[in-house]
Amino acid sequence: MLTRTNVFADYYRCEDKHGRFESARGPFAGPGYFRFGEKAVCYGHTAAGFVQRNAASTMYDVLQDIKIQGGDPILPFDPNEVIDNLRYERYMSGGSKTSGRSLAKSFAGSVYYMVRPLMPVSFRKHLQRRYLKDWNRIAFPSWPVDRTVDIIFEQLMALSLQSHGVEKIPFIWFWPEAYTGCVMMTHDVETKVGRDFCAQLVDIDASFGIKSSFQLVPEGYEIPATFLDSLRSNGCEVNLHGDNHDGRLFSDHKQFLKRAKRINQYGRDYAAAGFRSPVLYRNLEWYDALHFSYDMSVPASAHLEPQRGGCCTVMPYFVGDVVELPLTMTQDYSLWNVLGDRSIALWKREIDLVLKNNGLVSFNAHPDYIMADGCLDSYRQLLQHLTQVCAHKHAWLALPKEVDLWWRQRQEMRLVSNGSRVEVSGPFSERAVVAFASLESGRVVYELPDRQ
Repeated sequence: MLTRTNVFADYYRCEDKHGRFESARGPFAGPGYFRFGEKAVCYGHTAAGFVQRNAASTMYDVLQDIKIQGGDPILPFDPNEVIDNLRYERYMSGGSKTSGRSLAKSFAGSVYYMVRPLMPVSFRKHLQRRYLKDWNRIAFPSWPVDRTVDIIFEQLMALSLQSHGVEKIPFIWFWPEAYTGCVMMTHDVETKVGRDFCAQLVDIDASFGIKSSFQLVPEGYEIPATFLDSLRSNGCEVNLHGDNHDGRLFSDHKQFLKRAKRINQYGRDYAAAGFRSPVLYRNLEWYDALHFSYDMSVPASAHLEPQRGGCCTVMPYFVGDVVELPLTMTQDYSLWNVLGDRSIALWKREIDLVLKNNGLVSFNAHPDYIMADGCLDSYRQLLQHLTQVCAHKHAWLALPKEVDLWWRQRQEMRLVSNGSRVEVSGPFSERAVVAFASLESGRVVYELPDRQ
């Protein structure tokens, strides 16, 4: 049975013929974990070998069962299912379309969020460290950055290169103007104290040439029109951070639908294109009720978050009509208060891991926590490092709305042959470049044209 692997074509924006994979007939085992090569962990059904219910167990590698027939690889699994199970975090709930474990769904969570505003940060740190104490024993996703989805796509690209007998496959490069990766800074504003620090934070960011987005809580504190005007006049972006910060948005579907209507209205009132859920609680299966252009609620790896899991990618992707911009960097609160680390060594490591794989470096730094002793100095060091990295690596320093717009534009572009050349066609295609994927010592590498 020939299946159109839409996820592959959507990811690479390559010619359709290179995204043709044939799925083997059943019976299928699963859902469960299995491997697709040494580094790619999959979750779903497979017609080869066996599956594991636990990612810590030894997994069967289906790569040995793949055949080439008629120029197309025959896979023992459906790449669409496997990729969606990771991006939507369905592996956290046994493959079903429900959300994973979170503090918000427990009785303890209800009590915690009820009294949270009254707790000093020192006491909250103690409770959160106890709740997250097993974070370094989680087998999957990997930490601090997980890019399993991207590794699966690279493995599929390797199969496509081999099955078509070509040295290179052209595709539309991930970022505009031949940027090698992307960096964006965002700020969730949780309290009135944080709101009052925003003006200073705007100036700090601007001193390093950085424009940021600010996610606001309409029912958490007053948001004067003058405050919004000040952010926008300084080149910043305004987004929504829920209706309030009670941590209960995704605890019940019926209540979520009611609150989503209110959140959507706030979005219209504030002309906000983007959304991030409070405390990063999420259920992507419910996102059709949220009327935003993009979302920023899903970590690539959520070891240090109250809701575990992660989308396992450092690239944007579509959730229906919404562009998901995954959070790929450890949050400031987690670094400073859970790990107790005031250095930027971990952030440097994460930035390097993401940019060497051409991904999205996505930060969330809270004005509420940056003000703490020693944290502002750490944040300034981070900004200095980001500006140096962007200049050295030719990474795109962008606002979330700019990344969202580009990802939508790229989605509408196509590769067309013009004699011996391959070109990009479609609106705004002048921003795009053609890249080439090839194999080097068995590994997929990308080649970009020389920058002028």
